[in-house]
Amino acid sequence: MTKHTFFRLYGASGTAHLDQIHSSTMTVSVFTVTSKSTVLRWSKYEGALSYRVTASLRNSQVPVVFASFGQNTIMGSVNSLNPNTAYTFRVEALGSNMNMLTDATVDGLTAPDVPTIVMASSKESQSITVEFPTVSGATSYILRTETDDGSFFSEIPVPGSPGTVTNLQPYTDYILSVMSVNSAGRSQPSLPVEAKTVLSAPLFNTSSPSNSSILVKWEPVNHAVLYSLSIIKEGSYSRSPLNTTETQVHLPDLEAGTKYCIKGNAWSPDNIPGDDFTVCQITRSPTPQSIELVVTSTPDAGIVVSWGPSKGAEQYVAMSLTGQNCSSSSNSCILVPLSCGETNTVTVIAINQAGNSAPSYPVQIISFPCPPQPIWVEELVPGNCSVKWSAVPQAEYYTTFIKSDDGIEGMCNSTKLYCQFNCQCGYSYIMSVFAHNHAGPSPPGPLLNHTTLPCCPALTTVSAASWETLMMEWSPVRGADLYETRAVDANEVILCNDTAPRCALSDLNCNSLYSVVVIPCNDISGCNLTCSPQTHETAPCMPVITGVSQINTSSSSVLVSWTSDNTAANYTVSVIGSVGDTHVCHSNGTSCLVSNLPCGSVYEVSTIASTSAGESIPSFTIPLETAPCCPDNLTVSHVTQAMTNVTWSPAIGAQTYIASLSSPRGHAQCHTMETECVMGCITCGNNYTVSLEAISRTGHKAECTYHGFSASDCCPSGIRLYRGSNNTLIVRWRSSSALSQYTAEVTGSSKTHACSPEPGIYTCTVSEIVCGQVYTVVVAPLKPDGSKVQFCNSRLYSVTCVGSNVGLVLYQGKR
Repeated sequence: MTKHTFFRLYGASGTAHLDQIHSSTMTVSVFTVTSKSTVLRWSKYEGALSYRVTASLRNSQVPVVFASFGQNTIMGSVNSLNPNTAYTFRVEALGSNMNMLTDATVDGLTAPDVPTIVMASSKESQSITVEFPTVSGATSYILRTETDDGSFFSEIPVPGSPGTVTNLQPYTDYILSVMSVNSAGRSQPSLPVEAKTVLSAPLFNTSSPSNSSILVKWEPVNHAVLYSLSIIKEGSYSRSPLNTTETQVHLPDLEAGTKYCIKGNAWSPDNIPGDDFTVCQITRSPTPQSIELVVTSTPDAGIVVSWGPSKGAEQYVAMSLTGQNCSSSSNSCILVPLSCGETNTVTVIAINQAGNSAPSYPVQIISFPCPPQPIWVEELVPGNCSVKWSAVPQAEYYTTFIKSDDGIEGMCNSTKLYCQFNCQCGYSYIMSVFAHNHAGPSPPGPLLNHTTLPCCPALTTVSAASWETLMMEWSPVRGADLYETRAVDANEVILCNDTAPRCALSDLNCNSLYSVVVIPCNDISGCNLTCSPQTHETAPCMPVITGVSQINTSSSSVLVSWTSDNTAANYTVSVIGSVGDTHVCHSNGTSCLVSNLPCGSVYEVSTIASTSAGESIPSFTIPLETAPCCPDNLTVSHVTQAMTNVTWSPAIGAQTYIASLSSPRGHAQCHTMETECVMGCITCGNNYTVSLEAISRTGHKAECTYHGFSASDCCPSGIRLYRGSNNTLIVRWRSSSALSQYTAEVTGSSKTHACSPEPGIYTCTVSEIVCGQVYTVVVAPLKPDGSKVQFCNSRLYSVTCVGSNVGLVLYQGKR
């Protein structure tokens, strides 16, 4: 079971005493070591009143030292040991009679012996070097450095002697000691020694005020009483020493463009030199000589500046009076840009790390002339053109270049301000003028693009592309950038601008006469307005249908009427139905009759006008629907005495139906979307006229008449059943018709008895009646074909027995 241990440290000697929960076992470990002592730590053992600690050499049973501790002590030191020696340490827990209760051992090694410092010295302002002999068994060493006031403390490991402590302050006293180290720990510090760091170096800041001097400056070094400097010229082995108590030195009479190195240090009051510091400084270069200027135009216009070399120069800068500059590490550079027609001066300076040299003597140059501008063309006579310009300062003569768009080039030199050349209709010319002087030609001036008026197109064709569009096509002409096609009638002007040699004039007025012309144009010279126009007529206007009427339902003839402004046009009426069902009529008036349209069909009606100029746009379509067809078959049948069922075959084009039965004694009607309906209020024994009205989805109607319908005779009334003789029953009834013939059926449980008297007789007898049964009695009129009417009601009677004969007949009601 794991137990928690609690420690309490007390005692002025630093011995550790621990209160803990007692343990049944004891453990021991090495806490720390020195060269001649080892501190052990052990766990408290239950029942122990004291502890005895012994040390023996490794692999030996003979103790060489021992120590005793009280029962509350769990940490103790064993002293008087040898440096760098392996020991076995034993801790015994003792009882009240000094008897051993238990023990524990641990192996340990002491630290190496304490080293001795031979010498500590400072050769740099931030470090001190310590020398000491090696110690047997030491694997490394620790240098301890501290100040007397405790403001600095440092321990650094070193592999051996000598060891150097860095990151120290200049001219400061330090206390130093050394400790030897092995795998067990470190020794006690050696006897301390004192050492002081030297002064820091003066930090020189140099400059070259002129090409023959160097100025050296530095910040004062604390505690310095003197500064020593030595000056060495590059390439020379001679030194020039210099001592001073000041913080700056001016070095005159030096060679221009030459590098000098200055080395120096500060001296302490103890007459010990501090760190040295070296800095190299070059003097400024001499002024550049032999300056030459040449005007160049390639790749850009500028001034080529050249000069002789200056000693020590790393870079040269040429500067003009107008603000341009160029730099180079060689002996020339180009000042750009160079403006035309200007007088300029140029100076050159040499640059190195020390700064700029004095500028050279200024040299003057005159640039090339500016190009003439503006230039313009005058064409007083067609075909004879003149290029003209204004005078240019510093120009000696002018050169004009002329190039036409067919590749032919021309040139003329002149001291005057113009140049003449031949120019042709429909050609473009590019012209430029250069001015010249002794420095060369002027830069290229503005290019003048002159285009003469283009010629009129030949072979212009006009065709109708659609009802309101004319397509114009012509041959291209030279010099035309754009073609303006213009169509003019009495009311408007239609324009079409395009770069192609064709154009579509759209949105024209129908049935109109237009004057059409193609006008070639270019951006510079404008448009040629002398071209001849043509005339062209547009297609007739779209007819407007004013009426579509069905004048004959039986033959489905339709009269189509329209309005139009063109009385000379021919008209075509198209009545278009489903695929293949198209009807056409032609007219030169304003109406046309279309015949033989089938019933129950849907059409679209449109009209087109045509003249020699083409066809008009079709008129707006008018929907047309012919009357529905009549059903081929219609049947009327009785459902009850006063209700009939009318059925018919579907009719083409019909959506709803109205079926009617009419007679002088009454009228029945039903309205349905089906092909059958049931009608009530029918009078039996009466003749009816049968008609059907087929109605389309748009309300068109077809009146259909069929054969008449005769209602069946009425069912008799007052039906009675009486007992007869010899097991018979007598059936009697009343009838409203003296010509009707009836049949009576008496049905028992196993047999039906029937009788049919002659017309006008309303009674009959049925025999072989079995008493004691319930009978169903039906009396119904007979149809002309001899069949019975099925809708008459039946009645129930029970027949009693008197002995074996029929007794009383009792009525039980209708079924």
